[in-house]
Amino acid sequence: KIRKTRVYRKNCVFISFSAAYQAVFYFLPILTWLPYYPVKQYLFSDVVSGLSTGVVQLPQGLAYAMLAALPPVYGLYSSFYPVVLYTFFGTSRHISIGTFAVISLMIGGVVVREAPDSMFYVFPANGSNISVPVVNIEARDTRRVQLAVVLTTLVGIIQMVFGLLRFGFVAIYLTEPLVRGFTTAAAVHVVVSQLKYLLGVKTQRYAGPLSVVYSLKAVLLDIPNTNVTTILLGLACLVFLYGTKHINERFKNKLLIPIPGEIIVVIVSTGISYGLSLSDHYQVDVVGKIPSGLLPPSVPHFSLLPNLISDSFAVAIVGFSMGISLAKIFALKHGYSVDGNQELIALGLCNFISSFFQTFAITCSMSRSLVQESTGGKTQIAGLLGSLLVLLVVVAIGFVFQPLPQTVLAAIIMVNLLGMFKQFRDIPHLWRTSKIELVIWLVAFVASVLLGLDYGLLVALTFAILTVVYRTQSPKSSVLGHVAHTGLYCDVDEYEEVWRKYREYEGIKIFHFNSSIYFANSDLYVNTLKDKVTPPMVKKLLKKCLIKVHIIK
Repeated sequence: KIRKTRVYRKNCVFISFSAAYQAVFYFLPILTWLPYYPVKQYLFSDVVSGLSTGVVQLPQGLAYAMLAALPPVYGLYSSFYPVVLYTFFGTSRHISIGTFAVISLMIGGVVVREAPDSMFYVFPANGSNISVPVVNIEARDTRRVQLAVVLTTLVGIIQMVFGLLRFGFVAIYLTEPLVRGFTTAAAVHVVVSQLKYLLGVKTQRYAGPLSVVYSLKAVLLDIPNTNVTTILLGLACLVFLYGTKHINERFKNKLLIPIPGEIIVVIVSTGISYGLSLSDHYQVDVVGKIPSGLLPPSVPHFSLLPNLISDSFAVAIVGFSMGISLAKIFALKHGYSVDGNQELIALGLCNFISSFFQTFAITCSMSRSLVQESTGGKTQIAGLLGSLLVLLVVVAIGFVFQPLPQTVLAAIIMVNLLGMFKQFRDIPHLWRTSKIELVIWLVAFVASVLLGLDYGLLVALTFAILTVVYRTQSPKSSVLGHVAHTGLYCDVDEYEEVWRKYREYEGIKIFHFNSSIYFANSDLYVNTLKDKVTPPMVKKLLKKCLIKVHIIK
């Protein structure tokens, strides 16, 4: 008995050690590939890809922070900390983690709703009895940063809990038509929100239902006050960025690395703004103060949490769906697999831990991921090297970009959304293939444009689930016929060739019902079965009998 007890305890210790060993490798995927990293084959490609991605990530971080209604430096923080963390916890080798337009816009809508300009009006002491209220920008930005950080913390917690509970399947309900319609609507919101920066007009930022309508109306009414210098600079950047993107796409097989249009525009426009003093002489709005160095970690203000719970669920789900969809595309292309649950945990840890260093919610960016993959990136090392480039800017040369005009950042954002607007091409394709999926696309788009991204996502998700119920309640049914000299059985009503050549076995009808049978479609199944398999002559006789019975009654 003593020997058996010792053996049993030894086996328990061995099993527990083995389970812990597997858990460590599961939650830290870097341990599975970094010890076997082929330096000679991969390092040069990862260095080139990392530098190319970092060059794109730098201006996008500045631009998407403005989209989130936060000071630009917080976009740089969000382009550094989460990328470093994802290197350790992520399973995709090619996606570029960091700021993304849709998530930034959702965060911007939340912080503007919770901390509007009207909360921070002050009356300056100008020595007269009449004074015009102005916005206390420093107090407003501080409050908005606190809101964004708390929201990011909660998003991270939700994603981690979903990952630990193996809820990666939640992304299944975010079907491709829903996501594409939703992101197209988000692109409309983003473009409308950036028009005021492109034109140089000062209008209020709206949030909530019909915000896109109110924002567009405010910009159109204020067009007479357009800053000519601002719009000329913005249009020049738009043309240049569109041209470089077109060249990169057309000659991607011939170019060693894509032309870094964004960083070229940022450097040149910053130099022009500084040399000509555009802010002082031409009233062009610029980025402003960018503090050097990293902020010390701090605890988020959890007292702001109650009003952000519903928004955090929306941001968490959208961020995960964007990340996993793009990760699966690259994994399929390059022949490896990604774990949806581990991706949830990785994104949750990136958001949760980074929020203590003053970042806002992140996911993967489609444009940067394409750059990272097309320039030869092999592993997560490429993203890590790109984040180090951002760190260099934050620590050493961030002040250089203080004269950067905001219209340049608006141009960068707009050009990066061209791919999303191409999703309008889905409409004729879905019209030909699936009317139900077309309706899902249109509902997601219209609801998200008019109701806002949070309510729009809720409406679209509810509608998509209702279509699932509808499809199971009203599935397609058919009678199958055997095509002569083949092993095929096809619908005799749909395929004319089968109708001519099909053969039925005597006394047998092959009835196909394209769904499992349950209480909601059981009556439909019985009625359809009777209708499909009853011969026409019997139907006529039954009809005559029913008519006679009715006359007798």
